[in-house]
Amino acid sequence: MKYYIISGEASGDLHGSNLMKELKLQDANAEFRFWGGDLMKAQGGHMVKHFRDLAFMGFVEVVKNLRYILRNIEFCKKDVRAFRPHVIILIDYPGFNLRIAEFAKVAGLRVYYYISPQIWAWKQSRIKLIQKYIDHMFVILPFEKKFYQQFNYPVDFVGHPLLDALPKAKNHEENTDKIIALLPGSRKQEIQTMLPVMLKAASKLSGYKIMVAAAPGIDPSYYLQFTNNTSAQLLVGKTYDLLQLATAALVTSGTATLETALLKVPQVVCYKGNRFSYLIAKQVIKVKYISLVNLILDKPCVKEMIQTEFEVDKVYEELLNVLNPEIRTKILADYEKLINMLGNKGASKRTAELMWRYLNKKNIDTTWEIRTN
Repeated sequence: MKYYIISGEASGDLHGSNLMKELKLQDANAEFRFWGGDLMKAQGGHMVKHFRDLAFMGFVEVVKNLRYILRNIEFCKKDVRAFRPHVIILIDYPGFNLRIAEFAKVAGLRVYYYISPQIWAWKQSRIKLIQKYIDHMFVILPFEKKFYQQFNYPVDFVGHPLLDALPKAKNHEENTDKIIALLPGSRKQEIQTMLPVMLKAASKLSGYKIMVAAAPGIDPSYYLQFTNNTSAQLLVGKTYDLLQLATAALVTSGTATLETALLKVPQVVCYKGNRFSYLIAKQVIKVKYISLVNLILDKPCVKEMIQTEFEVDKVYEELLNVLNPEIRTKILADYEKLINMLGNKGASKRTAELMWRYLNKKNIDTTWEIRTN
């Protein structure tokens, strides 16, 4: 079968690549065309666009780049028509993917969504689009199944794919080196905002090495403007290796907060965006926390330094706290609860098996034409 997959971020590239790997085990004739990154590219098929050219963070930034985004949407529709896939698989990235979902469903395509948009946090009105245009939703957070039940929309909880992607956590107390890991994000916009403050805060500690996790989609030279004239070391594409060695971490809010928790590194979660974007977000976001760790546990396990709180001295103070043995013990105990809540390993395999089963419920017409009405 022919699969058209769209992911717009680094985490989507990771989970998309593992899904592709499992789909190939289900379907020996799988043919892929996708929007993603280097990890998906390694699984074969044709990459249409790289996620580094797609990701914009914040309301203001999206508005500034709206014309470019709309051109990409129209280009994607044309590309889908030319490829004529049997199914479109959308991975998170809702602002773009829900528009494509509507087009694809009207065109007569099967539409699967892997990793739900965070409509439980904001824009719950999107449930109407999901109900109308998504054939099957595969969710990875335990509370999402219950959330969708209140709208009478059945979903499949498959477990979290990070449980498969991550190496085994190590006992960080046994590491002879004292390392502070800095994870400033996977977008240039994030890095230029987060990294300078992280570096200054971590540099106030004595006796610790500072190591920066460089995202694979960003040229390493971009980081040097921030790390030059500091003692910080840059590790490219080795975030998990770094977290296995780290004593503590400063982490930009996003999937990385969950990765850090699963690798059992006490952390301080950081976020600062465009001031106007943040003010808008405060009005519409309906959750108590910004980190996945706290959201899943429904309690403040890790400290969140948001907007005005994200300043050098305050981040330094919280970093000192997570180095305190008593506080570390509490955080690590909560991490164990978190891991138990996420389900068993095998999320990518379960998702691929379910997709294949759903696809084969009916005979596939390989001669179909995309509807244009």
